[in-house]
Amino acid sequence: MPPFSPDLPAAPRPAGSTAPVTFDSLGLPRQLVRVLDRQGITTPFEIQQATVPDALAGRDVLGRGQTGSGKTLAFGLPLLARIAAGERARPRHPRALVLVPTRELAMQVNDALLPLGKAVGVFLKTAVGGVPYDRQIDALRRGVEVVVATPGRLADLIDRGVCQLDDVEITVLDEADQMADMGFLPEVTELLAKTPADAQRLLFSATLDGDVDALVRRFMTDPVTHSTAPPTAAVSTMDHHLLLIPPQEKFPVTASIAARSGRTIVFARTQLGVDRLVTQLAAVGVRAGGLHGGKTQRMRTRTLAEFREGRTNVLVATDVAARGIHVDGVSLVLHVDPPKDPKDYLHRAGRTARAGETGAVATLVLPKQRRTTLAMLEKAGVEPAQSRVRVGDPVLAELTGAREPSGVPVRDEPEPQSRRGSRPGGPRRFGDRPGGERRYHDHPRGERRFGGDRNGWSEGRSTHDRPREDRRGTGGRARARSY
Repeated sequence: MPPFSPDLPAAPRPAGSTAPVTFDSLGLPRQLVRVLDRQGITTPFEIQQATVPDALAGRDVLGRGQTGSGKTLAFGLPLLARIAAGERARPRHPRALVLVPTRELAMQVNDALLPLGKAVGVFLKTAVGGVPYDRQIDALRRGVEVVVATPGRLADLIDRGVCQLDDVEITVLDEADQMADMGFLPEVTELLAKTPADAQRLLFSATLDGDVDALVRRFMTDPVTHSTAPPTAAVSTMDHHLLLIPPQEKFPVTASIAARSGRTIVFARTQLGVDRLVTQLAAVGVRAGGLHGGKTQRMRTRTLAEFREGRTNVLVATDVAARGIHVDGVSLVLHVDPPKDPKDYLHRAGRTARAGETGAVATLVLPKQRRTTLAMLEKAGVEPAQSRVRVGDPVLAELTGAREPSGVPVRDEPEPQSRRGSRPGGPRRFGDRPGGERRYHDHPRGERRFGGDRNGWSEGRSTHDRPREDRRGTGGRARARSY
């Protein structure tokens, strides 16, 4: 694909000019710039300034930026500009592909790029698990330029013969390190191998470490690398606190923090822990939404929308949320279960202090967890302030905004059912496999609905919660699937 040249190019900037960089000066089509202006987006973030010109020129790009730094527009704007300069897509043959690790991230990328694509006549469609196939199949049969997909669902659509990658001119891997961490690397490799060898590839990630090197070496040609943030959570706008608590204080402290004013994301380790904590919080007067891979896509979408729109201020989630949620205004991230991996901590912490905002990260630590948690934080490049707290302590309120819950139980609002019964995901339609979204590969690795319970609500882990290498040879499915 030749380098992109907009029909109405921006005037070249004079040598040595100190004028501020704008989207117009980056060489983007005026149609895209006008849409950004209407959205109040006028100044490119650092990652966008660095990568857009190279991507527009057709270069392979490696972009590393802190979560919330603007990576979606960094790849989305040049992708749309280049695709808009070409012809319409043939049926079943998309011209661009964006691979992401989670359904939520796919939908958020699609929502961000949809109005921009409309402005330049580029059609987008998501291809994710957890929803019926028919609309995705219909869109591909009509012809769609850009597919935003999770690896498992895209592989299924290819197996069904409704999608081919022969015409793909640009492939984007968003959150590539997360896809590697979640076990999707084999499927991503297979999908990239189906795209033309001379296609442009853009890889964006919070970190560019050894897990991504194999993809870079095999599929990228002379890539230019732009790095705009260190791979740690130690940013100046984020405070980190280690809250040492007695075991019996775990829920009271959690409830008082959840009752604070402001938007809060609470992380638990297991699906059972999320559901139990949501119920316990409701009993003491704190309305919270639960998000994990065991819920239907309809429930996940509804819960996230209520949180984003401010109808609930508390979201309780497993790591599925750390690997895909982009919600502005989250002022506190609370780990009720400390993550064991520094990357998981960084992904969770990245839900706050986004795009220059301030935020705090608090981790509840029982006495026996202190040593291992501090070791994990050291690997993450974080030096937290340590405090011993109990419910009602002034220091707890000072650090987190904790306050006493109302004690008035929250009445649950039932999820709306489909017109043809209560089957999750709606009625079965033509083209669905038996079981629809309930197939095993639509569940996230590392999360299942089973497991014991110690130290509160979610310390237990089932065999499915073990690292992938611990499950080899057990007869399970060999390939991880997207969710």
